[in-house]
Amino acid sequence: MKKLSEFIWPLIGLAAVVVSGYFLYQELKTTSLAAIWAAVLAIPPHRILMAAISTLVAYAALAWYDRIALMHLGVRHISWLFVSLCSFTTYALSHNIGASVFSGALVRYRAYTAKGLSAAQVAVLVALCSFTFFLGTILLGGFTLVYDPNLLERLRDKLPAIITNPSTAIVVGICMLAFVAIYVIGSLLRLPPISLRKFKLEYPRPGIMLRQLAAAPLELLGAAGIIYFALPDAVNPNFIPVLAIFLASFSVALASHAPGGLGVFEIVFLTAMNIDVADEPRKNAVIAALLVFRVFYFWIPALISVVVVVLFERSRLAAAITPSVPATVPEPPVVVPGLDAHELERELKQKAI
Repeated sequence: MKKLSEFIWPLIGLAAVVVSGYFLYQELKTTSLAAIWAAVLAIPPHRILMAAISTLVAYAALAWYDRIALMHLGVRHISWLFVSLCSFTTYALSHNIGASVFSGALVRYRAYTAKGLSAAQVAVLVALCSFTFFLGTILLGGFTLVYDPNLLERLRDKLPAIITNPSTAIVVGICMLAFVAIYVIGSLLRLPPISLRKFKLEYPRPGIMLRQLAAAPLELLGAAGIIYFALPDAVNPNFIPVLAIFLASFSVALASHAPGGLGVFEIVFLTAMNIDVADEPRKNAVIAALLVFRVFYFWIPALISVVVVVLFERSRLAAAITPSVPATVPEPPVVVPGLDAHELERELKQKAI
């Protein structure tokens, strides 16, 4: 019997695509595809190269997420190459499919159980990777708001004045940084875990925590860098505003459960860039940069990941014909900070093929 949530979230994602698609259509109905393509071709080759390098940085950092989680579990026998391919495939597919926690969990389950990990260990790995991303978003989001409190004023005509007030931005930014500080202090002092109903907050070892604080910002900086390098100087507000707008747009896209954040990401980013509707050349330049981002961060990795999955499943089939006994790994005695690994494990067992 499928749970109600398995039907609700896809419907929410579909609704988000429809609503954002409507607003995006209203924004772009006077824009021609030829003009957007011309804006793409106008991006200098060296900036396209920098955007491609930024993509590699982002996906390398995502592979580090998995490596950090495996260190947290005490797993050392899996090679960097396997971890990198697994991570790349996981994120390339989940970014495009949506519902990244569970779609990513299924890909990892297939890959890591082949290396001897149990469902519980994969659940902890998935949860820790998700929390690492969340931690990086909070850290960079808080930094950008404190560094430039006027960022929210870009939305002064779209949101209530109290939200776009610079003082509000500073307060929110400080609270976000305080959350990260509490996490750091809890890890350094080895504070006891905090239980909130079925969730258990257990601080990781300092070495794991420091790696999280390095990997997550690196991934987000790389992803935001794709758009930054694709934007021409005439519309580029500098890296910090681009980073802040990217964080907000990507977070809303993830929260919407829309497949790949399609439409949601674009309409939020365009709105936050605060470009005059009548200024077609500037708007086309932003759309061109967003298109480059989708191609580099979503579509090309998705195509490559399909090939990786086919080759992996082919090797699994060959292994099934001539089975071997996989090495087992001890069960982890830890719980991921702020996330319910047991719930993820149940989802994995129900959905695994």
